[in-house]
Amino acid sequence: MRELNATRKHALEAITVEPLSATEALPSTRKPIKMRLRNWRVVIGDDGVAWALLDKRDVSANTLSESVIRELDRILGELEKTGPKGLVIRSAKPGGFIAGAEIGDFRGFRNETKIANRLREALAVLDRLERFPAPTIALIHGFCLGGGLELALACKHRIARSDARLGFPEVMLGLHPGLAGTWRILRQCDPVQAMTLMLTGRTLRARAAKRAGLVDAVTEERHFEAAVRFAIDGKLRAAKRPWTAALLRLTPARRLTAWQMRRQTAAKVNPEHYPAPFALIKLWRDHGGSNSAMRKMETPSFARLLAGDTAQNLVRVFFLRERLKAYAKGAKSGVSRVHVVGAGTMGGDIAAWCAAQGMTVTLQDRAPEFIAPAMKRAAKLFKRKLKTEGEIRSAFDRLIPDLAGDGIANADLIIEVVPEDLKIKKAVYRDVEARMRDDAILATNTSSISLEQLAKGLKKPERFVGMHFFNPVARMPLVEVVTHGRLSGEVRDRAFAFADAIDRLPLPVRSAPGFLVNRALTPYLLEALTCYAEGTRPETIDAAAENFGMPMGPIELADQVGLDVCLHVAKVLKRDLKTPSADIPDWLERKVADGHLGRKTGKGFYEYRNGRPVKRKVQGEPSPALQDRLILPLVNACAAALREGIVEDADVVDAGMIFGTGFAPFRGGPLHYAATRGRDDVVTTLEGLAAIHGPRLAPDKGFSKLGGDK
Repeated sequence: MRELNATRKHALEAITVEPLSATEALPSTRKPIKMRLRNWRVVIGDDGVAWALLDKRDVSANTLSESVIRELDRILGELEKTGPKGLVIRSAKPGGFIAGAEIGDFRGFRNETKIANRLREALAVLDRLERFPAPTIALIHGFCLGGGLELALACKHRIARSDARLGFPEVMLGLHPGLAGTWRILRQCDPVQAMTLMLTGRTLRARAAKRAGLVDAVTEERHFEAAVRFAIDGKLRAAKRPWTAALLRLTPARRLTAWQMRRQTAAKVNPEHYPAPFALIKLWRDHGGSNSAMRKMETPSFARLLAGDTAQNLVRVFFLRERLKAYAKGAKSGVSRVHVVGAGTMGGDIAAWCAAQGMTVTLQDRAPEFIAPAMKRAAKLFKRKLKTEGEIRSAFDRLIPDLAGDGIANADLIIEVVPEDLKIKKAVYRDVEARMRDDAILATNTSSISLEQLAKGLKKPERFVGMHFFNPVARMPLVEVVTHGRLSGEVRDRAFAFADAIDRLPLPVRSAPGFLVNRALTPYLLEALTCYAEGTRPETIDAAAENFGMPMGPIELADQVGLDVCLHVAKVLKRDLKTPSADIPDWLERKVADGHLGRKTGKGFYEYRNGRPVKRKVQGEPSPALQDRLILPLVNACAAALREGIVEDADVVDAGMIFGTGFAPFRGGPLHYAATRGRDDVVTTLEGLAAIHGPRLAPDKGFSKLGGDK
């Protein structure tokens, strides 16, 4: 699911397009049709071609909501009477065509019959568009996703601007296309390519979409009117599918290909956790030879998925992401120059990520040999994330080694990423404060030391904030923005905006031992180590967590984070928290002393080859009791964080754990999982575990703040 989440982010990322106004999106000469519409504007050009311009009120992006579809139905009815030479559909939003269905319409919908009925109403409108008695053309710029692509596929022609992105990201919400997309795309594309597009949620750029058969032509904005005339005159040839497409829709080939797709998908995600791709494969396997059969069976398949727990929880995750993004709204970071002190794994990767996102970054450490590895990792990141050689060179130009720390004087933001030692950090702050601008921000990436301790002695503690990134920086979207009593609101808001500017999600947390994520992860990891000390194989421990839905097991996670980091955080939390915790094993200290720190040294609990752990095969299924023993301490710590007011509410806890640790997204977050499972059941299970294994597993009083008993 980590791959799927990363793909979703790519699919929905902001696209820079030419400025576009409602006037510019229309033909140069036209007359309006008088209709009372909230979301659309309709005009007839002097050439007799109708233009329907979608411009949803009070939002930055168009979505295919119920009101949009109802109004489209009215527009089609009116135009059927007037008989235009053709119909052009496009968007007035600068960002793109249509960003998909209105996800808010999906929340809380559990009745399959009602879902199916609403789908059929929307399908009838798209069918009406497809039957329109004159040529229909979708003019596409920017993003054209999900329901937006389904609307475009109902048009006779699709003409795309070169910046267009087309795709079906529904799988990221635990769904597959539900407005005839599953079969209309099969009319346009090679079936394997069409299925791959739907199964992965990837997007295609305009020219790749043309090669695939999704669009008929790619042009620029200034040529759109000419392209429309070309299509209306019947001179634009519709994209043709390859001749092999018909063979692949025959039953034997379809079943064999579907079997291969299912096997490949099952190697990445559990069908019980993420049923949508498997439902799509079954739909195509059983009915892909007939458009009418696909159309008939698509609706009940979509309805079952939407009514299920996975889709509802993934829709919840979508809105949790929006909740975190909202913290940055209305604020400007004022940050274009960043100085990072400390070029280790975290510091170097933070610097490289900021440079990849367009910031000018100076990277400081004691000697060139400490900065060189960071530059090598940056090269790999830029090659992986950036699209052209020019972009890669520009990113390197923005990432500047800085042994003397000269970049401090010009930096808008200085991020300290040195070892978790109070004396070392304070020495850095003395040097930085002497050279930084009065309006600059000083941030720390500390993972465990309280900001109150770090702020003592600072000249301007109100400009000091915590910005805790997670490893690996390029893949973990969360940044904990850590506040303290003397922090200014202006600096806090700028920190939120900076996180957003570098495409990270800001999570506001109060300064406390371990903040939120490490506070919750530590008992999870320590309980895993205790199970290991009792004789349970690491592969079995990891398999129990992965079967629950975690992206990796706790033993592998400890190796990934670094056993030295885990040991330090565990010691800090054991010292600073009043609640009982598992003992820190002596053998862990010996491992760290011997330099067996995990993946970064090639050996920890596992040995690593080419960066991957060498694991023995697990025999049988791990027991549910082991799963509870691992997962419930994490849930318990989240309840404690909620009770102590480290975060605002349960939703913010869930958001932090999903985006900061990869906690099983299909379960909706640890506290949502507890509420869904039943608060009393979780409390009773923890009491039973405490009776066997000790008071560290006793349920926290924070569960009283949760509802959700079944």
